Amino acid sequence: MESKDFKEILSDFLRENNLTQAAFAEKAGVKQGQVSEWLHGKAKPGYDILRQISRGFDIPSDYFLGLIDTF
Repeated sequence: MESKDFKEILSDFLRENNLTQAAFAEKAGVKQGQVSEWLHGKAKPGYDILRQISRGFDIPSDYFLGLIDTF
């Protein structure tokens, strides 16, 4: 498995699911500005936010951590 950075994983996830940053942010319970920072590699979500994202999309956090390829 190729090791991807969070920004690449998130970008792929948005593209594959036809999600805008705003739509992702709303469902994940975060601000759109945070999503933009993640996509530009300026920041990464912490534990609580990662858990929130995983719950919002019903996807294992291991996917967003790059530990598994599919969800």
